[in-house]
Amino acid sequence: RNMSSAGPEGRKKMRECEGLIDSLVYYIQGAIADHEPNDKATENCVCILHNLSYQLELELPESYAQSIYMQRRNISSNDKTPGCFGTRSRKVKEKQQDTPLPEEKSNPKGVESLWHSTLIRIYLSLIAKSTRNYTQEASLGALQNLTAGTGPMPFAVARTVVQKANGLPSIRAMLHVSHPAVKKTAVSLLRNLSRNTSLQSDIAREVLPDLVSILPECVPGSDIACETTVSICYTLFNLTQSSSHNARLLLSAHGLPKVIAISMNDSNMFSKASRAASVLLYSLWSHTDLHSAYKK
Repeated sequence: RNMSSAGPEGRKKMRECEGLIDSLVYYIQGAIADHEPNDKATENCVCILHNLSYQLELELPESYAQSIYMQRRNISSNDKTPGCFGTRSRKVKEKQQDTPLPEEKSNPKGVESLWHSTLIRIYLSLIAKSTRNYTQEASLGALQNLTAGTGPMPFAVARTVVQKANGLPSIRAMLHVSHPAVKKTAVSLLRNLSRNTSLQSDIAREVLPDLVSILPECVPGSDIACETTVSICYTLFNLTQSSSHNARLLLSAHGLPKVIAISMNDSNMFSKASRAASVLLYSLWSHTDLHSAYKK
């Protein structure tokens, strides 16, 4: 667990170690099957997998990445060849949002397991069943890592979490835990998921009222609570930017007074939270059909 947080070279060596990832997954599967989700070794295994999933898109070799994501579209020679990982033009990124992953291997090995639906479901199961804060946070964090990029893998993982594995109820429950780091990571995961336009209506229906309910009445004092508030505002921004319906949902959940109060925080007008709330307000005002409702 300590070695897995030793930086890019350490992660690379551990991902390449034959049988290591498979063994970690095997152990966690056994713990869940035996109804032992609070086992300390399970916590260690999940924390290792969380660390090994960090910056996975950027750190996989390009040749390996290309073999995983064979583009199934004819792209003219004038376009940049879309890489599977790493930064590319906005146009290519938009195309890749809807590019499906190739059919999953029924028996993934090694690094392939890190984004496989089997492990995604294991994380969601641990989020729902474990009462260990570190296990919950590491499971949420691994999903946050896997959904952080802009290539096809993050969007495929997001679709699996939201639509195939029905993970939103488990994530929503983590919004209401007392442990601030677990709550922060859950919100950060939702922020990543909400970037996927095809999932926004599902996410808004399932968790938007909960996000509004945990939004503070003003900018909070602690750094971790402030970061959580920033992520909530940007998640709400993603969900409402192109949807008048979702903006109305925020309004009916009594979110507007909270957002205004955060944006007008007198103690530090330039705080990240105040800025994020202001960006959200500006976006909400773009829905002209709601102006009269806002004024009321």
